[in-house]
Amino acid sequence: MTDGCPCSAFDPVPPASSTRCSNSIQKRIDALGLDLHGLHVVTEAATGDYACTAVVAALAGARVTAVARDTRRHGTARDAALQTLGLARLAGVREKIDVVDAITEAHLADCDILTNSGHLRPITAGMIAALPERAVIGLMFEGWEFRGEDLDLAAARERGIRIAAVNERHRDVAVFPFLGPLCLRLLQDAGFHAPGSHVAVVCDNPFAPFLRDGLAMAAAGVELAPSIAALRPNGWDAVVISLNPAENPLLGAGDFAALRAAAPRAIVAQFWGDIDRAAAAAAGVRVVPAQAPMPGHMGILLNALGHEPIVRLQTGGLRAAELIFRGAASSSEGVAHLI
Repeated sequence: MTDGCPCSAFDPVPPASSTRCSNSIQKRIDALGLDLHGLHVVTEAATGDYACTAVVAALAGARVTAVARDTRRHGTARDAALQTLGLARLAGVREKIDVVDAITEAHLADCDILTNSGHLRPITAGMIAALPERAVIGLMFEGWEFRGEDLDLAAARERGIRIAAVNERHRDVAVFPFLGPLCLRLLQDAGFHAPGSHVAVVCDNPFAPFLRDGLAMAAAGVELAPSIAALRPNGWDAVVISLNPAENPLLGAGDFAALRAAAPRAIVAQFWGDIDRAAAAAAGVRVVPAQAPMPGHMGILLNALGHEPIVRLQTGGLRAAELIFRGAASSSEGVAHLI
């Protein structure tokens, strides 16, 4: 480790779940054919299941610089360093990962793939200016989910820096099938009993069929609506909101008046989409989860289902960036989308 990252000279013994995570990483690398030998990947050191990102890159052959930072919700920089390096040691790639507490121009000038990970965001014009022309910025989500506040798109366009998004619906990535169980987990955490219930899913994006199917598999009666205005009264027990925040304004008083009229006894699950919690409370609408997510973010993270969806997403994101780096064509059916 370098640059004064607050970490002791040893790594803790990883929990048993880390062995399963390490095995999952190798399986996903093999399935996707991820090969990062000879490349320098700049990403994050993180806690919990997100500690896998740097390890995926290292196991695929990359030299990795991983940035650790203090956070309010996800532990300290020391926690991130220890957990990332502990998993790396278990996977046999500790020596390939350099954990730092700040990203420098020197790191960026030698970067081949820069991930749009939490500890590196926002990716500013200054960071983009320091990247070599060959570099690719890898997004760990689909292109239509892009958030402008995370990355200076205009600066990337001006420099000609390519941005790769991952096809989460590709058979070898397959993250979207986890969305239904994730939504169910959000409802269950609120004490909601899905079997036999009536659930409306208000969704204007490709999440819709996955949310519907996951809830239906839990024996809930499910109906889709593209907007709150299109939601028909039907004695709903719950209303799941999954509206693209880049395309929709904050849900406010008028929306909650309409919700009360269509579903007077329903709880509202904020899966994705921004909500004025004060307006909801004033309308007598219960919104879950109790802690509001950050604007533009999901109400529950994939790691609520364990390491597997995270490993799939991060490995897929790195594979998409690798493909674009090596000059592969962007394809709606392939792993990589160039945005």
